[in-house]
Amino acid sequence: MADTNRELADFLRRARAAVDPAGTGLPADGRIRRVPGLRREEVAVLAGVSADYYARLEQGRRIVPSESVVDAIADALGLDDAGRSHLRDLIGHSPLARTRRVSPVQRVRPALHQFLDSLEGQPAIVLGRRSDVLASNRLARALFVDFDRMPAADRNYAKWMLLSDDARQLFLDWDVQARAAVESLRLEAGNDPDDRATQELVSALAEASPEFRQWWGEHRVFQRTYGSKRLRHPIVGDLTVQYESLSLPGDQHQTLFVYSTEPASRSREALGLLASWAATAQAGDGRGSRV
Repeated sequence: MADTNRELADFLRRARAAVDPAGTGLPADGRIRRVPGLRREEVAVLAGVSADYYARLEQGRRIVPSESVVDAIADALGLDDAGRSHLRDLIGHSPLARTRRVSPVQRVRPALHQFLDSLEGQPAIVLGRRSDVLASNRLARALFVDFDRMPAADRNYAKWMLLSDDARQLFLDWDVQARAAVESLRLEAGNDPDDRATQELVSALAEASPEFRQWWGEHRVFQRTYGSKRLRHPIVGDLTVQYESLSLPGDQHQTLFVYSTEPASRSREALGLLASWAATAQAGDGRGSRV
């Protein structure tokens, strides 16, 4: 049907398939399970709705459940916070009469650029919509890649992570980081499905990356709040950095990522050496603090 919300249907089916029936408290009924996960009627029982109602919702029919029903279905499926947010987004967006929309140009405030430059000992990056890299400081450019020297259309974290050979060589846990980038992008795409740039990015990545096609098709979502990355840097060797993400007041679509290392660790020493190298390289290059 033309008015079917296929994204919602796919997400619910895959979420249901990922649930272990043994951990739900449902009594065994003796029937053989031919597919993994819960049956539709079992999700309905756990959520306290009729089997027909849940079936129509999973088929992507035009149903707008109440907040309490959405929460009950999320509980039944064992969704985390990112999954719950994604479910609400998918249910809240009507698939009818959608038009591809051009989002406004993203800009970082001058004071935020100054703040990034002041963090001389900590890499920092600002990501915008669809993981576009809007700003980075000198140490972040030395640790990851100099996004400022890329064509504007390529300054995207997910695109670099999925399509760059340098990224594959840099991250010891590339598959973990690349999957997280894909799942974060899917979370955002569900929040704003009509954004033309997001649709074009997804199409380009799907065409160029088999890993992207596989992970995108799994309908998993992830919200980057904190975590760690393991790197094998060509200049300072192996190190592990932890990151914290901070939403910026005044622009809900901009997120600041600040990276740090454990005190008195090999990683802290390596990051210090990299900071010295970056400062020397910048002086010899004649570049300012921001390109």
